[in-house]
Formats: sequence, structure tokens, C-alpha cells
Amino acid sequence: MSNKFDFIIVGGGIVGLATAYKLQLKHPNKSIAILEKEDAIGKHQTGRNSGVIHSGIYYAPNSYKAENCRNGREQLVAFAEKHQVRYDACGKIIVAVTKDDVTVLESIYQKGIENKTPGIKFLTAKEIKEKEPFIEGLKAIFVPSAGIIDYVEVGQKFVELIEQIQPKSKLITSCKVTKVYDDVLETTKGEFTSNQFIFCTGLFADRIAKKDAIKVDLQIVGFRGDYYKLKENAKHKINNLVYPTPDINFPFLGVHFTPMINGDVECGPNAVFSFKREGYKNTSFSLRDTIQALTFIGTLKLFSRNWRKGLDEYKRAFSKHLFVKELQKMMPSITKDDVEYARAGVRAQALDSQGNLIDDFKIETHNGHVHVLNAPSPAATSCMAIADEIVSTI
Repeated sequence: MSNKFDFIIVGGGIVGLATAYKLQLKHPNKSIAILEKEDAIGKHQTGRNSGVIHSGIYYAPNSYKAENCRNGREQLVAFAEKHQVRYDACGKIIVAVTKDDVTVLESIYQKGIENKTPGIKFLTAKEIKEKEPFIEGLKAIFVPSAGIIDYVEVGQKFVELIEQIQPKSKLITSCKVTKVYDDVLETTKGEFTSNQFIFCTGLFADRIAKKDAIKVDLQIVGFRGDYYKLKENAKHKINNLVYPTPDINFPFLGVHFTPMINGDVECGPNAVFSFKREGYKNTSFSLRDTIQALTFIGTLKLFSRNWRKGLDEYKRAFSKHLFVKELQKMMPSITKDDVEYARAGVRAQALDSQGNLIDDFKIETHNGHVHVLNAPSPAATSCMAIADEIVSTI
């Protein structure tokens, strides 16, 4: 096998795969290699998220995040329809259960109007019941453009199409990058050469950037999210995506109900600091990851400001009773007997040295190399739009 390619993408997550696909469309005669350190795609953030097609309603108007979410959603739905990838535009309900929530909900609605989120409307308490008989709320926003999809299936379709367009292009698994040079990558499968590298490495974006001698002004910190799922006898209690009104001081959207493409209905995720970047158990631990996170001044500043919130999240991570209690704020009738543990994921969140969560996408170039340094939710929804930005940069 020749290890020289016209383009090399490092990272076989949904952003890396979308970028490879868009590059191949633009340069059908060029060869592309996607280097993935695991034995298959989708082992981390791509295969461990909620599977939601986001509408873009929450994000700051005119931000990179808002623009790419709207554009990305439209492209993703069109791609799914064209290539027979399963998806369902089931719609989302964002529920306010307190008067304070109603105030926040109204500000979200205004963002939705400015972001041109299609078809959004307020629901009264009675209208909430008509759509979701088991949900209690004072007011809600219905977002018809939100939906669900399997992002691993999307990624597999990207790979299939890339290899159809250019047989010399390859997905190379179990291939971990160990060193980065100007036109050479050292990996566990030997050296690879190219004139153009694109790094989409998620939870390890900061470390790969340092291997490429970039002085990054951020650090990736992992936040684990646990998911439960409704048992068979309780699935009838949810029809749509149902979200709480989010805490505006936190970048996560709260514990929500998510119908999945496979027929499950999941509840989650919470958000707790992960002592291992790819740690999917509440006892997972990496000494290197922990020391790096806890010696970074930004992490300490974040924890000092949000320790009460963090403590509450940790309690829920170890207590099914407390997790269900959070769900009961929207669905009072749900009990511990209605749910069972499903899985966990770890979200890569970039922090700056002041302890601020970097909320927008961040892409940098260095010596002709492109690094996606921060691609938090809704990066999966936005993957094709982010790919367009990267291809344009190249």
C-alpha cells in the first residue's frame, strides 16, 4: 500500500468524514486518506451523542455556530434523503416548568426568530399536553425542523461514496498518529506523506495541535454524559424530542428525552467532569488526563464558579433516583421502574485560561495544516457546513 496521498484527514469522526467527502467531491481525481485510531468509525463522540438533528434555535444570532447549524441541517437532511440514510424530522418541544424558565424560553424564541429557525411556535400548557400527554409545563416552544439520525450510518455513507468517487482513497483504521512533521505523519502503521493535512481529532485536538507546534490558547476538557432509556412498557410516554429550558450559564442543554432511530427512547445526558478523555464509566480514570485538566488554570476557574452545579451533576451520575428526579420535573409520572441504564459519551469542550467554555467552533491553520480545535454540539448536525469551511480554507 502506498502511503502517499493528496490529502490526509486525521480523525474518522463525523466532521473528518464530512470533510473528506466534500474534498472528494471538489477534487474527484485526488486521493484522500482518513486515518482513524480505532478499529472502526464512530467509537467516540460521533457514535455516543444523542443522534439529534439540531435546528440552531439556541445559538447566538450571526455566530459561526448558528450559521453552520442552519446550513448544516439543510445539507444533512438533503443528503439523507438522496442517499437513503434513515432520519426522522420528528420535531422538538422545549419545555418551561417554572416562571423563570418562561423568561429564558422567550429569549430562546427570539434567538430562533433571528436565526430564521423554520416553523417555530409557542405552545400553551394545553397544547403541550396535546403533543405530549405525559409532559407537564407552563409554556413551550415547538421546533418542527429538529429531528433524529444515526451519525455512524451517515459516516459510513460518506466513506462509501468517497471510495466510489476515487478508488485510491481509503479509510485506514487502527492508525494512530504519533508525530507530525511538515509533510509526514508518523503513525502506528508507518509513515504517511501528503501536501495537506486536516486534523479533526475531537477529544485530543489540543494534544495533536501541540504535536504540530501550535501554541494553543485553550485546552480540551472532557465532560461525560450518561444516558438511560425508557423500558418497553414506558416508550409510549414520549412522541417527540422533549427538552427542558436550558441553564443559560451552562453550555449543555439539560437532561432530555430523545426518540432514537433504532426505536429506543433515551433520557439524558447529564454532564460531569470526566477523569479520562475517553472514559465511559463513572469510575474511569487516566492519571495523565486528570493531571492535565486539573493543572490548567482555566479548569480550576471554571470549577470555582460552578462547583454547586458540578456537585449536583455528580450526584446524579451515581444515583438513578436523582437522575429520575430530574426527569420528573417535566414528566412527573416517570419512575425508576420506567428506565434502565443505556450508555455514556464524553463531550470534548474547549476551555480558555479564564475558565470560559469556548462556545463557538474554532478552526486554525498552521504551516498549511488545518486544525479543528473546537467542534462542540451541534458539530454533528453542522458537519457538512463545517466541511465546506475547511475546504474553502484549503
